[in-house]
Amino acid sequence: MKISIITIAWNSGKSIGDAIKSVVSQTYPDIEYIVVDGLSKDNTMEVVKSFGSKVTKSVSERDKGIYDALNKGIAMAEGDVIGFMHSDDLFADEFVIEKVAKLFMESGADSIYGDLEYVYKNDTNKVLRYWKSGKFSRRNLLLGWMPPHPTLYIKREIYQKYGGFDISFKIAADYDSMLRFLGKYKISTAYLPEVMVKMRVGGASNRSLKNIIQKSKEDLHAIRKNEFGNIFTLVFKNLRKVTQFIKKQ
Repeated sequence: MKISIITIAWNSGKSIGDAIKSVVSQTYPDIEYIVVDGLSKDNTMEVVKSFGSKVTKSVSERDKGIYDALNKGIAMAEGDVIGFMHSDDLFADEFVIEKVAKLFMESGADSIYGDLEYVYKNDTNKVLRYWKSGKFSRRNLLLGWMPPHPTLYIKREIYQKYGGFDISFKIAADYDSMLRFLGKYKISTAYLPEVMVKMRVGGASNRSLKNIIQKSKEDLHAIRKNEFGNIFTLVFKNLRKVTQFIKKQ
């Protein structure tokens, strides 16, 4: 089973090296690693090129935003399974993809997800929030549950069948895609009950009050677009974030 991992970047020279090291240090042998850069003005591509053939494919060109770049990576991918490693993120350890591949083969599921830690930008060992996913159910999805997108690995055939990210969304295309896959089209999924990814705080959807409001509007649009859930789905989705602080390790 080949697993394609996609990193998108824009002016990520300060952090992308750590992300790449995290991917290329994985013990699983059959990884295709793709970097899609949005024509950075800093040294991002110099860092990428310094890893040589460890980065399987890379491209640097203008895009229409985060989700357009992710779609480019999906189009370039040749693996059986596709996942993402954002340029600010890290795997929890070097065995994550090995465990992901094992669970895919044992479960036969269309997708795999796990837990995530939000960590401080300058100290990735210090946890701010702990996102313990728990097992999937459609009822929980209706009640605002969702898996952490950076931990979500999906068979490439699912993207081919049901499409990639809707770039009309600026912040919530990942939530839209999860509602489409797990809610509307009922793809199967399996839970890996451990931390897979460490995410540095400061994501695009949480940088300002304006972005938080936009995120909520887009989440509601995704709920209505996929005809899965209602306004209470959005309310419970936001309330679930409080428990991530309570469960902090």
